[in-house]
Amino acid sequence: MIKSGPRLTDLERLDLRARPDGQPLMHQTWGKLLFMHWRIDEAVLRPLIPAGLELDTFDGTAWIGVIPFTMWDIRAFPPFVPAVPGLSSMHELNVRTYVHYDRVPGVWFFSLDCNSAAAVIGARTFYHLPYYNAEIDLGQNDNSIDYQLKRTEEPAARFKGSWNIGETVPFSHPESLEFFLTERYCLYSEHDGKLYRARIFHQPWPLQKAAINWYESTMIEALGLRSPDGDPVLNYAESLDVDIWPLHRVS
Repeated sequence: MIKSGPRLTDLERLDLRARPDGQPLMHQTWGKLLFMHWRIDEAVLRPLIPAGLELDTFDGTAWIGVIPFTMWDIRAFPPFVPAVPGLSSMHELNVRTYVHYDRVPGVWFFSLDCNSAAAVIGARTFYHLPYYNAEIDLGQNDNSIDYQLKRTEEPAARFKGSWNIGETVPFSHPESLEFFLTERYCLYSEHDGKLYRARIFHQPWPLQKAAINWYESTMIEALGLRSPDGDPVLNYAESLDVDIWPLHRVS
């Protein structure tokens, strides 16, 4: 059986909420975002995670997420740099789990699908992230959102679903599952056997309840994994401003 190291403390998780030093590389607004999470056995994920990273767990298990959303107001810093037409908004969906390095918690992305070819190239080049080109549509009718994705590269993957937006919930606390799944302030990536970290900064997620009407997905199966059993844990966020710092090597 695979065992994780000592569980991170609440203070270690809260420390990352402070705005990083230095100048961020870009600004984005994320919105219409649905967090879908399932428990998953650590042993299933471990072969897909670089050896230098520890899987981050909550209540004794690892978690995997499928996160569809949209982005707008995408700008390079300094803040006065105007948005670039055709690159200032796009849709995305990522599949992810949670890790830590040197007791700094963050996100590990298994895949990120986007409907902007330029953004895909940029993220692959500058952040070493596994981005894929995809056709994505997002529509909203009152409090219901419809989302469709078809990846246009291999391995094939798709996602279709509809969900209803519910009432606002209180800000999550460090000991809660909602905090563990959503309050993440850095990402990790790997290139040529070396690990990298990029910091991000935002205010606490303004979470709302959500209810799935229906969905079909092969996003997790595209990783060579079986989709976890049971209904996902759901959280929704209408919008959040995010600043992103450059990538730095940690190993």
